[in-house]
Amino acid sequence: MTKVLTLISNPENPTLNDEIKDQIAAAVNASSTKWLNKNIAFDIYFDGEIDTSIIKGDFDYAVQDVATRGKKLLLADMDSTIIQCECIDELADFLGIKDKVSGITEAAMRGEIDFKGALRERVALLKGLNVSDLETVFNQRVKLTPGAETLVKTMNANGANTVLVSGGFTYFTGRVSEITGFKANRANILLHEDGKLTGEVGEPIVDSDTKINTLREFQSADSLETHEIIAVGDGANDIPMLNGAGLGVGYHPFPAAGEAADVAIEHADLTALLYLQGYSIDDFVD
Repeated sequence: MTKVLTLISNPENPTLNDEIKDQIAAAVNASSTKWLNKNIAFDIYFDGEIDTSIIKGDFDYAVQDVATRGKKLLLADMDSTIIQCECIDELADFLGIKDKVSGITEAAMRGEIDFKGALRERVALLKGLNVSDLETVFNQRVKLTPGAETLVKTMNANGANTVLVSGGFTYFTGRVSEITGFKANRANILLHEDGKLTGEVGEPIVDSDTKINTLREFQSADSLETHEIIAVGDGANDIPMLNGAGLGVGYHPFPAAGEAADVAIEHADLTALLYLQGYSIDDFVD
């Protein structure tokens, strides 16, 4: 029993059942199986190799070594990962320029343009926006991704460190961290004067280098092995962080991030990251 195959479906639309579990278990000559959450997630323990082409359906899956699946450090992207929107696009909407900004955002997330240049360009377009509008965006438009709070609080309760590191802005990471329980957060600073944005962002800019360096910083601080780290994100600027973790998870990722990730979550919510570590529904902290 050296490996574990975990299948996870969307808890709002469960697609797993005993028939699927037993069919796959028989195909891999499983030593045992375990429901982590009935009809939502299960583990199959086995030895040897597995032909993943047998795994087909509206669910996500991962194959891991049993001994190293537990994690002690979580690093997470914020926009379109821990929360369901891109904050900079929503800020632009207040100025009636969301179409201009969102196109640049998508290109940056696909890795088609330089992230730093793209951020400066987008922030420049926000010049004159009232600082008070940031609060309006947060209150009205920033919604947590399902499972985000449970993910962070469960890992915290089990002794892990949790870090939110974003190419977005501290105004939002600070508030999201307070709600979810992230122990630390890193992001960019929007500069402002007389209650309005100046159209500039503080230096140095938080980018892909910052994300991997943050991972290394917290890894070193707690003397962690790489296999003890899990990272999650969706865009090209998350790739170094995903590659640097023992388990890099692409959450509804853009193609480049999906290819770089060890696991792509396309159906489940963020509690998938707990199931991947072997947590069951009874272990969850809400």
